[in-house]
Amino acid sequence: MSAVKALKEERVVAEHEGRQITIIPRYCKGCEICVKLCPQSVLEIKDFKVHVARIQDCTECMLCEIRCPDFAIEIAGKGKKGKS
Repeated sequence: MSAVKALKEERVVAEHEGRQITIIPRYCKGCEICVKLCPQSVLEIKDFKVHVARIQDCTECMLCEIRCPDFAIEIAGKGKKGKS
């Protein structure tokens, strides 16, 4: 089951089957680098900020987190090395 919740209005967390994508909207400038690099089209831009559209398709490849120039995306999950 997928769930999205706001934590202290600073982070938006999307979760699905052990994987988690955290967006920090105030860091995001809407450059779309993450959207264009995602091989599964998990992310999209709405209101000039990144949003998780299809977390169930995420392969945890980390391209969005690695390439975000503003550190606005964090990936966690069962498949990510070094994290639980």
